[in-house]
Amino acid sequence: MVGPKRHFLPLLLLSLSILSIFFSYYHSSLPHSPPSPNPKFTLLPQNSDSNPNFTFIIKVLTFNRLDSVARCLRSLAAANYLTDEVHLHVYVDHFALGDAPSSSNIDQKLQESHRILEFVDEFEWKFGSKLVHYRTANVGLQAQWLEAWWPNSDNEFTFVVEDDLEVSPLYYKFLTSLIVNYYYNASNYRPYIYGASLQRPRFVPGKHGNKLQMNDTTRLFLYQLVGTWGQLLFPKPWKEFRVWYDNHKAKGIKPFLDGMVTTGWYKKMGEKIWTPWFIKFIHTRGYFNIYTNFLQERALSVSHRDAGVNYGKTAGPDSHILYESSLDSDFWDMQPLSDLKWYDFCFREIFPDTVVESFDELGSVLNSVQKHDTVIIVSLFGVSELAIRNLFCHFERLNIWHYVLVGPESDFVFDLARRGYPVIGTNQFLKSVGAYKLMSLQDSHAEMIKAYVLRKCLESRYNAWVVDGNMLPVSSDLFVESDPSYDFYIGKSSELFFASRSFAQKVDGDDFISKFATMGNSLLVKRQSISFGFIMTKLLEQKGVKVKSLNETSFVLKIDYSNVNQSLGDGKQMVFWSSDTASDLVQKRLQELGIWIVNDDLSCKAVVCHQS
Repeated sequence: MVGPKRHFLPLLLLSLSILSIFFSYYHSSLPHSPPSPNPKFTLLPQNSDSNPNFTFIIKVLTFNRLDSVARCLRSLAAANYLTDEVHLHVYVDHFALGDAPSSSNIDQKLQESHRILEFVDEFEWKFGSKLVHYRTANVGLQAQWLEAWWPNSDNEFTFVVEDDLEVSPLYYKFLTSLIVNYYYNASNYRPYIYGASLQRPRFVPGKHGNKLQMNDTTRLFLYQLVGTWGQLLFPKPWKEFRVWYDNHKAKGIKPFLDGMVTTGWYKKMGEKIWTPWFIKFIHTRGYFNIYTNFLQERALSVSHRDAGVNYGKTAGPDSHILYESSLDSDFWDMQPLSDLKWYDFCFREIFPDTVVESFDELGSVLNSVQKHDTVIIVSLFGVSELAIRNLFCHFERLNIWHYVLVGPESDFVFDLARRGYPVIGTNQFLKSVGAYKLMSLQDSHAEMIKAYVLRKCLESRYNAWVVDGNMLPVSSDLFVESDPSYDFYIGKSSELFFASRSFAQKVDGDDFISKFATMGNSLLVKRQSISFGFIMTKLLEQKGVKVKSLNETSFVLKIDYSNVNQSLGDGKQMVFWSSDTASDLVQKRLQELGIWIVNDDLSCKAVVCHQS
């Protein structure tokens, strides 16, 4: 197919020589100096022409509603397509045959289908090719969606509309502007954005989630939820979903996601609907959809909610069509992606690609995550990916968000940052502070990072917990200061370490780091432990500071090779295992305890919403 000609918004060109550069952006709402991310994504090949060539196909899904599909097609034909070539594909589902030959209304059903076919055949589409696909059997709404499109290339886009939709004359110009700005503009492109919905945002699928509210100045934002009332789909994520769907459907895996309203829909309607499948996929991958927000309940795509699969009887239009006469002055303003807000299924704002690469950037991240003047520093070194994912599922369940992550630079760690977990970019951070000159062995780098973060926490007057990822909180009460008479606590076996902000005035900046490094180096020479807690304890004892040793047996359950038939029991707030415990044993024990809450896709089994 020949790509359309574009007459607006020139494409930002990037040469192949800069494909490896990391892109720096961060959400503008964070205070102070924003951190620079390191998303580690691959750019799309950029077109040498300033006007990108791409194919745009409209997919209309219809069944037995002649008046609906007529209204839908007329609104599509009335849109402004500039001078572009746009293709129309209409998929007409067949009525269910069953015992149709003996049915008294078979002739009526045939007449309804044939009238739709006659209308579609005669409908004039002057903007490109028209294709009509009339099915020989009833396949239902799920197959209508899933079988409507397999992209021919990474430059083919589809806009899917069900037959009870009506679109604004402005919809196409808006979507092509969005494609140019957020798909072909490399500074705005992210492979984890799967498309754009033109429907008015109204629904939060996570149970007990936040109310969906936007301020009057927001025109575009990102939200995980797919929109079925006028959804633009990007080619790569759709292909990825189709393969994922095939794998799960063939193996009998259901799209259950606890805590989501859509799971109840699926249990009631089964394979009549497709959205629970896509929602489960999006949750697994951590992908996002672009949404519009216009005032006075206006939208570029409106559902009339006619009687059908989703509605027992007609409910009427959900919004008001947006016309040229009611445009706002900033309607065509496509903001940089870094200025847009991102929301998960609970409509909780997240901040993707937060990767701290310098000491100066650290302060703004600590300010943004701290809760009750407390920050948890979580070390991921030496912890399996499965255990880390399970840890974050528990953090979400317990409504624990006030943490920063310290871990080795890897695709996995950067994927955590992409999903909104604040990460410290270890190598770049250590280079920025000159830490490589202080510690003699590479094994000590993790401890140095923790020391720098602890120093910043105390300078910012925050309490700090330092924990390793080989632990699992089972109670949110774990990270609560329990004995104000001590500035520091240390766990003998769990490496749980606490520093009170009351010690802040005794932290002397670079001298604190230098003394920490000196102590660590001396322990290395003596071939002693260089764990963070041990180094800090020795350093504090040298300063004459008393450290309280925690009685972990009262609140920690330790997993090891000898323990079987364990139970959490009363008062247990944490499960812990040593770093040399095999990951398969850890998973087995956590499953026995009922606290392994990761599914086969390595994502949380549930979405847990906590209202802000």
